[in-house]
Amino acid sequence: MSITWRVYSFSIGTICLLLFAPLWQCSGYGQYFTDEKSKNKQNTMQEDVTVTYTIGGTVSGLSGTLVLQNNGSDDLTITGNGSFSFSTGLANGSVYDVSVKTNPISQVCQIQDNQGTVAGADVTNIQIQCSSDTNWVQDAYLKASNSGTNDQFGYSLAVSGSTVVVGAPYEDSNQTAITNTDGGSGGTDPSTTEDRGAVYVFKRDASGNWIQDAYLKASNSGTNDQFGYSVAVSGSTIVVGAPYEDSNQTAITNTDGGSGGTDPSTTEDRGAVYVFQLDASGNWIQDAYLKASNIDTSDAFGNSVAISGSTIVVGAPNEDSNQTFITNADGSASADNTVGDSGALYVFKRDTNGNWIQDAYLKASNADTNDFFCQSVAISGSTIVTGACAEDSSQTFITNTDGSASTDNTVTDSGAAYVFKRDASGNWIQDAYLKASNAETNDFFGKSVAISGSTIVVGAYWEDDNQSSITNTDGSAAAANGLTDSGAVYVFKRDASGNWIQDAYLKASNASFDDQFGNSVAISGSTIVVGAYFEDSDQNSITNMDGSNGGTDPSATEDRGAVYIFKAF
Repeated sequence: MSITWRVYSFSIGTICLLLFAPLWQCSGYGQYFTDEKSKNKQNTMQEDVTVTYTIGGTVSGLSGTLVLQNNGSDDLTITGNGSFSFSTGLANGSVYDVSVKTNPISQVCQIQDNQGTVAGADVTNIQIQCSSDTNWVQDAYLKASNSGTNDQFGYSLAVSGSTVVVGAPYEDSNQTAITNTDGGSGGTDPSTTEDRGAVYVFKRDASGNWIQDAYLKASNSGTNDQFGYSVAVSGSTIVVGAPYEDSNQTAITNTDGGSGGTDPSTTEDRGAVYVFQLDASGNWIQDAYLKASNIDTSDAFGNSVAISGSTIVVGAPNEDSNQTFITNADGSASADNTVGDSGALYVFKRDTNGNWIQDAYLKASNADTNDFFCQSVAISGSTIVTGACAEDSSQTFITNTDGSASTDNTVTDSGAAYVFKRDASGNWIQDAYLKASNAETNDFFGKSVAISGSTIVVGAYWEDDNQSSITNTDGSAAAANGLTDSGAVYVFKRDASGNWIQDAYLKASNASFDDQFGNSVAISGSTIVVGAYFEDSDQNSITNMDGSNGGTDPSATEDRGAVYIFKAF
C-alpha cells in the first residue's frame, strides 16, 4: 500500500515543541497551556491522504524478460522470479486487468487471477507461470454429459485460469436448476426441439484431468431462449447470454438464486443475461438476472457478452435507437425505435453493496440502420472494443478523435470497430473508430473482436484477398479480391502517443475460398487465436512448425473447420 502525503501546517508553538525547544520559548502569549480554545486554534493540521493499493503477485519459471501490462497502459518489466508489483497503485474499488504484453524469448507465460476489483487491500494473488515455448498438443476432448442431437455444444466458449465454460444454445432440457455435482449429468432432452440452451462448466481435478464441474440452466428457462448463445468468465464469475429470451422486465434482479422474468406467451426475443457466482461452498449459483433498461421486442440483448473484473458488457445488436452519444447516467437508455438494428451496448458494474447496476448505455457516434453495432464485444480493464460488422463507411483509416466516426454509407457491410474507454471522471467515451486499411463491400470487418492490454484483434471473415502470408507493416493490407470469403484478421495497437494504429494483417497460411478465417478471434498477451470454421482440410493432427501451411483443402466443400495460432516475437 502506498500513501500520498500532502503539506501539513502547524502553529509556531507546535513547531517549537517538535524541535524540543524550551517551554518559555514556545509559550507565545502565555496562553498555550492554559487556554484550550487557543490551543485548538494554534494546533491546526490539514491532512489529505490518498490511499492506493499495489497490484502484484508471483512469477515462476521465468528465464528471460517478461513485460506485463495493467489496464492497457501501465507496463512492468520483470527479469526474475518471485514477487512483483506495479509501481502505480490503484484506489479502493478500482478495476485491474493484468495481461502479458510481451513474452520472454522462447517462453510462454500463463497468467491466473489477473482480473478483479481492489477491495481495500493490496492485490498479491496474481500467479504467472512461464515455461518453454514448446509444441502444442491436444490436452483434452470435452463432451456434454447429456449430449443430444443438434445441441451445438461448443457454439460459445470462454476460459479463465483452469475453468472452461461451454455454451450449447440449442440444448432442449426444461430443467431450471443448477447441477453442481462433479461429473454429474445435465437434464434430459425431451422428445421435442425446444432450444432452451445450457452451459457446462469444466475444471481440472487434483490429478490434472478435466471434469464437468457444473451444468447451468436459466432460472426461467423458456423455449427458444438459446441460453448459452454467448458466454464469458472472469475468475469466479460466469456471464451467459440468452438473446431470444422473451421477458419484458426492465429491472435487474440481484437476488442470489432468484428467478428471471416470466416469459410471455408470444415470441419477443428481447434477450436477457444471467450472472453466476461461486459461493462459499464452491457451488455455482445464479447471482443476477440482467435486463436492459429500455428492453424491447427483437433487441437480442445478450447476443454478445464480456467481463473484466467487476464490469460486464452486453451487446444488443438489434436495438433500434437513433441516439449517437453515450449515456453515462445509471439505469438510463433511449426509448427511441426509429433506426432499426443500429445496435447498442450496455455496461453493468457492481455498486458498493455488491449489486449489479446498469452503468452506461453506449451507442456508435455514427449509428445507422442495420449496422448491428455490438454484434461482438470484448473488454480489458477500462477499455471496451465492439464490432459493427454491417457498418457501411468507405473509410480506410483510423479515427483517433474522441467521439468521431464517418457518416459515409457507400461501401455496404464493410464493417467497423469502436473503442471506448473511461475518462478521468469515470465516464465512458468513444476513444477510436477502427476501419480496415483495405475496407471493401461485404468484408464484415468487426464480426469478431478481442482485446488484451493495448492490443486489439478484429476479424473480417468475408474478406476476399488471396494472400497467404502475414503483413507486419503498419497500416498495410492486400487489396486484391482473388479468394472470396477467405477471411482476414487485423491487429491494432496503441502507439507512443496513445493513438490506435493497424499493426498487422493476418491471413491463413492455407487460405482458401469460403474458409471464413476470422469468424472468431481471441488474444492473451502475445498469442492470437483465429477460427476458420468452414476450412475443409481433413487433417486430424496439429502442425507446430512456425509459418507452416495448414492442411490441404480437398476438392469438396466439407466445412470441417480449423484454428490458427499466431505469436509475436
